[in-house]
Amino acid sequence: MTDRPRTRLFVEGDLAGGAMVECGREQAHYLVHVLRLAPGDPVALFNGRDGEWLARIDKVGKKSAILAVNSQLRPQAPEPDLWLVFAPVKRAPLDFLVSKATELGVSALMPAITRRTVVERVKRERMTANAIEAAEQCERLTVPRIEDARSLSQILDSWPAERRILLCAEAGEAMPINDFLRGADPGGPWAVLTGPEGGFEQTELDLLHKFPNVNAVGLGPRILRADTAALAALACWQAVLGDWRNRPPGRN
Repeated sequence: MTDRPRTRLFVEGDLAGGAMVECGREQAHYLVHVLRLAPGDPVALFNGRDGEWLARIDKVGKKSAILAVNSQLRPQAPEPDLWLVFAPVKRAPLDFLVSKATELGVSALMPAITRRTVVERVKRERMTANAIEAAEQCERLTVPRIEDARSLSQILDSWPAERRILLCAEAGEAMPINDFLRGADPGGPWAVLTGPEGGFEQTELDLLHKFPNVNAVGLGPRILRADTAALAALACWQAVLGDWRNRPPGRN
């Protein structure tokens, strides 16, 4: 297998042998002025559809760069279908949460406005940028879908019946998360749902428990911050039901 370059870029266009891909101003600046790359240097490209491809910088201009696609490094592979539905937190913790959730393999990030949510304005463009950067660094072949913030009730109104919800509960009866996951069916789509710092209100919990596929789980004896709870639950799910048994690409 051809060695993959250290530099990876997410692109929107189709990837195939012989294709020419144009990078915009920001990516061109990153390649030329930050990484100090020049024509002929290798770059790995991925778009979430066509796998990962080896490309080389062909031309560099003031506002763009052209990359020539050579050969496929990795084919597109299936990934776990795991959503994260979360009450948004403040800017710095949110940036961290989006980046780490991307590394943990979520397929979609869905900010949910609850009754106790303090932060109501979420910049989707900033979340997308953080997710792309994390995907480039962690060798994912996809970037998670980023949705606009909606109320929890709006999200539940359109909830797919087959998608199970792992509800991270701070109080009430809830099975320890690993005990529940070890007995759960690994197939099908899942979602992790976490609330705000103050937790869900009882009316929201009542609404959630009406859904047949909601499973309340506990995250241990300590009260976790909202972003910590989300990442802890994602890690537990990946360890028991996800793809953590797979080795990183290209490593023996």
